[in-house]
Amino acid sequence: MANHPIKPLALTLGEPAGIGPDITIAAWLRRRELNLPAFYLLGDEAFVARRAKALEKALGADIRIASVNASEAAAAFPEALPVVATGERATAEPGKPDEASAPAALASIRQAVGDVRAGRASAVVTNPIAKSVLYRAGFRHPGHTEFLAELAAEGGRVPQPVMMLWSPRLAVVPVTIHVPLRDALVQLTSELIVSTVRIVAGELKSRFGIDRPRIAISGLNPHAGEEGSLGHEEQTVIAPALKVLRNDGIEARGPLPADTMFHEAARNTYDCAVCMYHDQALIPIKTVAFDDAVNVTLGLPFIRTSPDHGTAFDIAGTAKANPASLIAALKLASRMAAANS
Repeated sequence: MANHPIKPLALTLGEPAGIGPDITIAAWLRRRELNLPAFYLLGDEAFVARRAKALEKALGADIRIASVNASEAAAAFPEALPVVATGERATAEPGKPDEASAPAALASIRQAVGDVRAGRASAVVTNPIAKSVLYRAGFRHPGHTEFLAELAAEGGRVPQPVMMLWSPRLAVVPVTIHVPLRDALVQLTSELIVSTVRIVAGELKSRFGIDRPRIAISGLNPHAGEEGSLGHEEQTVIAPALKVLRNDGIEARGPLPADTMFHEAARNTYDCAVCMYHDQALIPIKTVAFDDAVNVTLGLPFIRTSPDHGTAFDIAGTAKANPASLIAALKLASRMAAANS
């Protein structure tokens, strides 16, 4: 643990019409009860104040907003929700996405990354975005993860982002991420598996404090291919990757049948499950840890966590949104920042 104070966390606005502002306010209201790390919200102060006013009666609380810069956020946090301006206005009403507010969502992400890289914040925590809204405004990335990787580029080199969903009960990583399933089969290579697992193993050591990570590698096909009778990728793609990883000294086990990897006894045998495609990894963790799972982007030169749910337009502005996943994301980001300082 470092002897100097950890900088506050930079929290993005997310989709203005979604529940991001709601769960941010709900989390801040529980700051003392849960001993939350200091954070500030990057966004339009007038917009945040309007949402706070709309939620006060339902939440039964007086919500104070403080317009600050990043260096003032930690001092303001105990008494008011610190908001750092991005210069982009948000006008969307709860549950009514408006592509005119897309620049506000994107500016918040860019500024959060800039603040962390400049040393003004210790980590980026992102509220959920609505990719369909951003696409209509010209956004060209498959998702948050890929956009963050571009923002992390140095010397023209874009790092490989690795998406981990983490909870106290299960951590998972999909090798291929936000692509159609037929494209995932094309993308899946031994080299991609190797580079992904190397990043996972390295960051489980450096940012999660696990000295010798145990990594379970799933198969791609039913029953991990049944020795080739149900598919050959286990033998031609995954097994060669495992050989390289073991030669690296990484404790990687597999390929394992995905349908038997996630019951409680199996989960106790590894620290992270690396799966071949998005749903193979995310269905189990959203089943066992829907409320407290955290999205963590590995492979970046900064820490980024996020709630593992979406924008929930149907309950935005109602005070019904559960802040548990955001609270878990804030706590994990602070823990990782402390381990990394």
